[in-house]
Amino acid sequence: MTGITLDAVAQEAGLTKAGLMYYFPSREALLWGIQEHLIVFWEGAMEAAAGKTAAEATPEERLAAYARVATESAGSAELALILEFSKHAGLAAQWDGVVARWTPTAEEAATDPRAFAMFIARLAADGLWSFESMYDTRLNPQFRSAVAEAIAAMIPATTSP
Repeated sequence: MTGITLDAVAQEAGLTKAGLMYYFPSREALLWGIQEHLIVFWEGAMEAAAGKTAAEATPEERLAAYARVATESAGSAELALILEFSKHAGLAAQWDGVVARWTPTAEEAATDPRAFAMFIARLAADGLWSFESMYDTRLNPQFRSAVAEAIAAMIPATTSP
């Protein structure tokens, strides 16, 4: 992503490039800083949506929290950054860890029918925010809510206490 430059970020933040570089001496350091901020934000938002930490939540609760956060708060800037992170092994590993804490992995989905159903719901949640980001279109709030609820309904009900 060539659009994320220290100059562009400094201008957006209302800082001089020198002021920004005091905190982030390179583009790479800036990407790590942005990712750290996004991870803290997403983890906090998902914990708030679930009412508990990932470790305390059931798989269904974790996925429902992920779906709520992904369908309500993600935007085009986050999508662009997540795509940028995917190009760097270290950055990708950090983001993959967040997603793996909250959603079933492809490996789990390949061997467990319940995880497979939840994986499909995760892809639907990701698809909604990426659709809005890629096409710079915000859906009508009532329609968007209906889509988010349909995604949540895809999550299998818990069968054990």
